[in-house]
Amino acid sequence: MNADPAAQHRLLDLAVVDAELTRAAHRRRSLPELAEVELAEADLLSARDLLVAAQTAVSDLDRDIRKLEAEIDQVRAREDRDRGLLDSGSISSGKQLEDLQHELATLRRRQTVLEDDLLEVMERREATAADLERGRAALAGIEQRSLEAHRRRDEALAELRSTEEHGQQERHALIGELPADLVALYERIRARNGTGAALLREHRCGACRLELDRTAIGHLREAAPDEVVRCEECGVVLVRTSESGL
Repeated sequence: MNADPAAQHRLLDLAVVDAELTRAAHRRRSLPELAEVELAEADLLSARDLLVAAQTAVSDLDRDIRKLEAEIDQVRAREDRDRGLLDSGSISSGKQLEDLQHELATLRRRQTVLEDDLLEVMERREATAADLERGRAALAGIEQRSLEAHRRRDEALAELRSTEEHGQQERHALIGELPADLVALYERIRARNGTGAALLREHRCGACRLELDRTAIGHLREAAPDEVVRCEECGVVLVRTSESGL
């Protein structure tokens, strides 16, 4: 294949643009901001689960407190009724009087147990409520971190989009200036090797970085300026300039 030496040289500009687009695509896949967002979202999920658990625990303890308070009220009401009977003097039977006193003693013990249980539950509720407040504060901090992570990600993606759009425009313009058959060859090589063209500098291929042997250099010296030559090692189009050492 033959192509104007100036067109072959323009392949180097195209290769530079393609290398930048490749780097942008790689960066898009490996953005640290993506990992930050993923970590923040995982932390958010965990913090929300912990907060729901703490809210549920507080709600359960509140229910237990109400239940214990209702039982204490019932015991007190029963005690007040029995004491009223005892103080009224309406009970004359010794057996009934003894039973009533026994019941009062039982109610006092029951009330003591219930009040102790209530105190314990209220202490647990206080500790759990503190955990709940800490959980809310932690969640607020993680939500803020998540917002900042999403902002940084969006900024990085916007910058990448700008780079890619500019690169695609530049690539389109370059391709429009080049012969179709030269572009087709370049694209086939790039699809296979990742690079379609490289500068030959001081007998060394700019793509694979290998120095060409004497035989290959001899062929390149003999090739016409418009002949499209390729690296024998990696197959890219070798662009010859005054730096090639030929």
